[in-house]
Amino acid sequence: MPRTNVTFEIVREIGLALPDVEDSTAYGSPALKVRGKLLACMAINKSAEPNSLGVWIDFEQRAGLLEEAPETYYLTDHYRNSPMVLVRLSRIRVDQLRDLLSASWRFVTSQAQEKRRSSRAAARGNVKTTARKNRPR
Repeated sequence: MPRTNVTFEIVREIGLALPDVEDSTAYGSPALKVRGKLLACMAINKSAEPNSLGVWIDFEQRAGLLEEAPETYYLTDHYRNSPMVLVRLSRIRVDQLRDLLSASWRFVTSQAQEKRRSSRAAARGNVKTTARKNRPR
């Protein structure tokens, strides 16, 4: 499939088709959020290449993307400790972008669900604690 000149407008169109995604900003840059949580935004840190998109994704998936297509996906030290991959919009195909944003949506919403479950469990006093070894009796 030939490459298309992907812009944030295309990112926005694909992202807004996903459930609960809204048009937003992050640090003054165009962004997409799902239920208030960042999904993707134009990378504005000076370490990022121009016309790069930052996409939230789990570390394992990020490693796979970086290995499979380093001409499209990359990372800088600034983003290394965050579950984010940088995308060269000039190198990604629309079908790849659609798959990436869907994976990001699953990641962000699953993280939010886990936080809600943990909060509810803590409120009910159902927080799991680890048993101590060699506990005095």
